[in-house]
Amino acid sequence: MKEKIKIASGQGFWGDLPNAPIHQVKRGEIDYLVMDYLAEVTMSIMQKQRMRNEKYGYARDFVDVIEATLQEIKHEGVKVISNAGGVNPNACKDAILEVAEKVGLSGLKIAVVDGDDILPNLDNLIEAGHQLKNMETGKLIKTIKEDLLSANVYFGCRPIVEALKEGADIVVTGRVTDTGLTLAPMVYEFDWDLKNNDLMAAGTVAGHIIECGAQVSGGNFTDWETVDDLVNIGFPIIEARPDGSFFVTKHAGTGGLISEMTVKEQLLYEIGDPKEYITPDCIADFTSIQIKQDGKDRVKVWGIKGRPETPTYKISASYTDGYKLSSTLVYSWPDALKKAQKAGEILLKRAENLDLKFRATNVDFIGVNACSEDVSEFNKDQSDLNEVQLRISVHGDSKEDLDRFGKEIAPLILTGPSGVTGFAGGRPKASEVVAYWPALLSKEAVEPQVKLYEV
Repeated sequence: MKEKIKIASGQGFWGDLPNAPIHQVKRGEIDYLVMDYLAEVTMSIMQKQRMRNEKYGYARDFVDVIEATLQEIKHEGVKVISNAGGVNPNACKDAILEVAEKVGLSGLKIAVVDGDDILPNLDNLIEAGHQLKNMETGKLIKTIKEDLLSANVYFGCRPIVEALKEGADIVVTGRVTDTGLTLAPMVYEFDWDLKNNDLMAAGTVAGHIIECGAQVSGGNFTDWETVDDLVNIGFPIIEARPDGSFFVTKHAGTGGLISEMTVKEQLLYEIGDPKEYITPDCIADFTSIQIKQDGKDRVKVWGIKGRPETPTYKISASYTDGYKLSSTLVYSWPDALKKAQKAGEILLKRAENLDLKFRATNVDFIGVNACSEDVSEFNKDQSDLNEVQLRISVHGDSKEDLDRFGKEIAPLILTGPSGVTGFAGGRPKASEVVAYWPALLSKEAVEPQVKLYEV
């Protein structure tokens, strides 16, 4: 058993800094590179791409990262774990194998973890009594079945651990939890008992801390002015120990900041009840976490408690839910807000006169209430504002109605309040709305699959 392992975060989301994972591999010693690409909406985007081209449906820039780090993977023993496979992990695997063959690299082992895509088997699941009720509304998934774009199980660390035991150098998964990517190498390297809830919780918390990449090393930090060299920000690394304690750090010589406060802010990111952070692997108690600065850009975390896993997996499904259209205009001083408010009123009244049907409309004013959406802001004196941007959005079932509304935006320039500018990019057009459907499914109903390939 190793005394410690270093697990480096290379991506916080699909579209993060392209060179970050490459720098993690080349600028210092690490054992694992973990990369999280999947948000809920990402799965639907990938599904649409796969529908257009059967070879797509995964994070294709992940293959570029592998190509740039193949020598370190093969000769320095750096292992890569990522859910970049999206809805088509086998196509991702094929692309990596092609790259390895192109550069003449042999002996590379790639594991594919899938089985998370339940969309093809949805009818059978419903027939077997799995209602997949929306966790927020209680509605049954069958009510939107014809509009579904994707439906995936959030697997945990277990299939990744299996892949590592089979000797995988690279593990490509579909929908695996962000935290599971980091927990898996700890379980594998330290031979942790999957029923040891405290250790499972420790690895889960470590995964949560680095799942958003540089957000824990100074990015998006409240006290951002205290962070040095955001241009060359270093991504975080977990230095894990067999007892479940770990350190959050980064490569020396990189920008950014790792402190008690950056770690604490990240711990609060996207959690509900801090006593019950639920994953497929365990329930972690965030109120038990102990944190202490242990040197420059180095924070110790320990003392984490956990409880047994739940009997269900979370399902992340997406479906089409009508269409939306948004557009903006900028109104200048004097009385910029009054002009923008009147413009919004005119547009909605013209839509009513045209008998255009919408499910919802929204008008807000950038520079006044766009972030807070607090209407009390309107009670303040806004007469001296230099400019206000009107942003108007509509949501409905008829694409034709929304596109017709889009034709009303430009005419407002010459038929509405004065001092208007900022209309660019052509006439706005309606686009499809992708909605989120969270549900639960018994773990007995689905099984992850692990397959190993070698070039």
